Amino acid sequence: MRTIWLKIIRPQTLFASLCPVLVGLLVANKQIAYAGMLGHTAAAFTVICALSLQILSNLINDYYDFLRGTDKKGRVGFSRALAEGQVTPDEMRTACFVALGVAIVTGAFLCYVGGWLILAIGVTAIIFAWLYTATDYSLSYLGIADIFVFLYYGIIATVGTVFLQYKAAGIDVTAATFYSRHITALYAGAVCGLISMCVLAINNIRDVDTDREAGKKTFPVRFGKPAALVGVAILVALMPLFAWLAFGVNWAMAVFVPAACLYYKVLRAKGVEYNSCLMLAGLVNLCYTILVWLSL
Repeated sequence: MRTIWLKIIRPQTLFASLCPVLVGLLVANKQIAYAGMLGHTAAAFTVICALSLQILSNLINDYYDFLRGTDKKGRVGFSRALAEGQVTPDEMRTACFVALGVAIVTGAFLCYVGGWLILAIGVTAIIFAWLYTATDYSLSYLGIADIFVFLYYGIIATVGTVFLQYKAAGIDVTAATFYSRHITALYAGAVCGLISMCVLAINNIRDVDTDREAGKKTFPVRFGKPAALVGVAILVALMPLFAWLAFGVNWAMAVFVPAACLYYKVLRAKGVEYNSCLMLAGLVNLCYTILVWLSL
């Protein structure tokens, strides 16, 4: 049973929430000499809160896609426990509340450190997790989830992490200094957001036929697979540009290499082969985080 739940939370996807936070911590460590014990605690809670929010989003996605009939037994993508009958809807709902509870507890501490801005990020992140699949006009079914993925698994996560470290160090961030102090984090986080958009795009390309049957208006469903592949190419091309804007000519720009390899693999993929592309996309995010560490 424990192995089943490890599969259900989709550990291969968690780089999307972990990496932008780690990038933010790396940027903050470069800008702030020492944030103290409060800073270390805030860093740990930021990681836990980010992971719990993504797990919550994954669980809600599984639950409502199952109810809608989008996820079925024997699907091309990673198997889903509800569709395979390995867990019950009641158990999945309980898991959702557990993930939500962890997010609220850790988020409460982060709100204590960062104030209303962090509260706003946390509340909207939970709303986004709910709206992604749960409603009749859910973001994934309307085909506009890409925008929110870019923001919450990119810019917002990284900038929010840096902001928390400043607050933990007792450094006041006013509206006048916010841009100058956090512009590096904004551009650096944008790369993570682009990588996560690639993950979503690959997922949608793989599921284009079943999504069309289920009424999901994703980009590949609306415009076709060739257009979606062009979109992924644009995302890959933008990665070194934002890395350059963040750090100048440095190691971080080399993110283009693993990202280009990913794109080549996506071009040749068919059926279940897209699953390995999704796992590779997570590794691209990890590679970028390491490159940022080398760049600072």
